[in-house]
Amino acid sequence: MSNYADQEAAGRFGTDAFYASIGRAFVAMCAVVPLLFVIEALDVFLRLGLDYSLGILPYDVSGLDGIVFAHFLHADWDHLYGNSIPLILLGTFVLAAGGKRFIWATAFIMAVSGVGVWFTGSPDTVVVGASGVIFGYLGLLFTRGIVERSWWNLGVVLLIGLLYGWSLLGILPTTSTVSWQGHLFGLLGGAIAAILFRRRRIVPAGAYDLD
Repeated sequence: MSNYADQEAAGRFGTDAFYASIGRAFVAMCAVVPLLFVIEALDVFLRLGLDYSLGILPYDVSGLDGIVFAHFLHADWDHLYGNSIPLILLGTFVLAAGGKRFIWATAFIMAVSGVGVWFTGSPDTVVVGASGVIFGYLGLLFTRGIVERSWWNLGVVLLIGLLYGWSLLGILPTTSTVSWQGHLFGLLGGAIAAILFRRRRIVPAGAYDLD
């Protein structure tokens, strides 16, 4: 019961537990994102060609492993830089709600985004990048704000929308090289994850009306 109470306190905006959970999550995300830079550095300097060997190849069975690995790869440094800040910001607030929920939600978003790209992406292309996860976090925070009545989650989405509103158009079909399918399915995956992995409230004993 005390564990549940701690989680409730950490989810209430303005409490010491809330700020502590945000701080821990921010430090964790700042430690995770550099790993993406290490992967990109190894790929570039050792010429490993990871984008082509581990990226998502739509409709190609050999590209199915990309559903897992493509989210950790990027086309170039600019691509990685562009994803890093929103990944840290959004990941911080998703992780602050609990490590287990973060892991399960992230895995689900990666799967939905990756499978969606594999089935609907443009043939003869290679899709890589963490943007599907980023859009998934947006969908998760927005839906979590509604499902769990967490107004600060909605506030985070509004803030990110103001900062990166132009990028939200990435869920719409486009003729550019950006995978709008990954963005769209990531957003949907995040919304579903918010419902599947929502925090269940404990009803106190004696709160039921019995016939």
